Amino acid sequence: MNYNNDEDSLDELNRLLERLHQAGYDQHFSHLQIVYVSPGAQHVDKIETQRIEARPPTHLQRARGEDNSEKANSLPNELCTEAAMVLWRKAQEAGYVDENFQPTISRTLSAILAFEMAVRLDITEKWKTFEGLWNRRNMYRDYYKALNMQQALTFQDEIKRIFR
Repeated sequence: MNYNNDEDSLDELNRLLERLHQAGYDQHFSHLQIVYVSPGAQHVDKIETQRIEARPPTHLQRARGEDNSEKANSLPNELCTEAAMVLWRKAQEAGYVDENFQPTISRTLSAILAFEMAVRLDITEKWKTFEGLWNRRNMYRDYYKALNMQQALTFQDEIKRIFR
């Protein structure tokens, strides 16, 4: 988009972001790059990155009849036992996963959650199991990265308290 002045371009951008927010795209993200070019400038540089969803959120898919709830709710056998469902319920109540068992927390904290659940459920192939469910790769890297973070210790303690 090209605009003649800064006010028009910022107004249009704000309108676009507001429409996306109203449509429910505010919590699912991909990249949008905003470039500002000052009049008479000889150099262009990225000044801000806003993250915006590339596909409709689940509630919009349901409204359009596109919901794959069977696929979204299909858990691997190791994760749909009675013991696992108790842990899932506790994780949902704590706000760590949504109703489709998808994480609502960062990759590193999700890896810690997966590890702690796998230990309690005696899952030997923990990363393969959770990577398939959460459509992720290299979760072991996220886990080891998390171990070097201060918040990881606090989160581990919180999970241990919740999973009692």
